[in-house]
Amino acid sequence: MPRTLWFSALLVAASVLTPNSSAQQASPDSQAQIAEADAGLPDAPQAAQSSNPGQDPPNPAVTNGEQGSHGKQTKRILGIIPNFRSVSVDEKLPPIATHDKFKLMLEDSFDYSSFIYVGILSGISQAEGSYPEFRSGAPAYARYYWHSFADTLDGNLMTEFLYPVVTREDPRYYTMGRGGFAKRTGYSFSRLLITRSNRGGRTPNFSEIVGNGSAAGIASFYYPSPERTWTKTGQRWVTQVALDGFANLIKEFWPDVNSRLFHNHY
Repeated sequence: MPRTLWFSALLVAASVLTPNSSAQQASPDSQAQIAEADAGLPDAPQAAQSSNPGQDPPNPAVTNGEQGSHGKQTKRILGIIPNFRSVSVDEKLPPIATHDKFKLMLEDSFDYSSFIYVGILSGISQAEGSYPEFRSGAPAYARYYWHSFADTLDGNLMTEFLYPVVTREDPRYYTMGRGGFAKRTGYSFSRLLITRSNRGGRTPNFSEIVGNGSAAGIASFYYPSPERTWTKTGQRWVTQVALDGFANLIKEFWPDVNSRLFHNHY
């Protein structure tokens, strides 16, 4: 599983930097925000407008500063990993339409960062000799590349567009952004099983589980014969779901890493 090498590096940085984020939340206003966040997870946000019109509006300087340094997602992680599905902390979005799901799939599959990322993964796979049938040299790299790209496209098509349209699920990842490391880690992995519906409620994540199973089955048509067995297909299925869990973990802590380690450079 070569992709775990990248995820593990970011995870280590996140685990070191995350404890500092809880120390910043010492003011009464911040404590009130935490209490509100605990009342409902980020995959079920309330309306964007204030529910207490009688109260004074929040200080724009504080709101913008917190949003800029805490929980702000970027379109790409480190400039080379697509991150278009991630939603920033407290960001209020309308229900996702079918054309928006299609757009997400295209962005995650055909953005320049996706080609770079696939190229890196292909080089790692070739160095590890993941598929001896591909042999070695430049032709082998080309085989690794197009297989990795096809895997990415298949997975995105199934989990971000086709199945979410049929099941009326929202394929976006809603960042929790608050709480301890264990709480946020548990939340990120739980999104493999629970997601948000088009209407904002919670629903089983059929797109993740069934969609990746379908993608693994499709891959059997273009991988070498030794990789087309039921066992190999099942391994690809389980591996991809596990990798998506690590991907959710990186998405959850990426705003912390980007803010504290890279000073929001990315």
